Amino acid sequence: MKHSIKTGISFGLTSGIITTLGLMVGLNSGTHSKLVVIGGILTIAIADAFSDALGIHVSEESEDRHTAKEIWQSTASTFLAKFIFALTFIIPVLIFSLSLAVIISVIWGLAVLSLMSYALAKEQNKSAGKIIFEHLIIAVIVIIATHYVGKLISLTFG
Repeated sequence: MKHSIKTGISFGLTSGIITTLGLMVGLNSGTHSKLVVIGGILTIAIADAFSDALGIHVSEESEDRHTAKEIWQSTASTFLAKFIFALTFIIPVLIFSLSLAVIISVIWGLAVLSLMSYALAKEQNKSAGKIIFEHLIIAVIVIIATHYVGKLISLTFG
């Protein structure tokens, strides 16, 4: 796989997992509303996917070593990876109760993050356990923090 596409996919998936899970957990803790959580997921899938794609685009442009084609490949693959993957989190929300859907989504997101981290480690001949743990701990910190922020907002403004 081309480096520019791999860059976009890995960034888009990672951001899609952590951002969407954080938003879902926080909105669920604060509102307990399927409508609000679905609206948040759609917002992430559209606005944040475009934002991340532009961020990768500008970042790649700032380095003199990329062609215009490579820059656009990174941009498009970032957008598509984040957009498509963020939308997968809507499925459990539509099928299950919101509390169960959030649990399923956390398991789904952390599983995909683990698989992606494993593949990255193997490709770079690094310790898979260390890389997986490092990535999962960051995701779990985000999940815990957004849960408590959602609770705090609910208590303060609810």
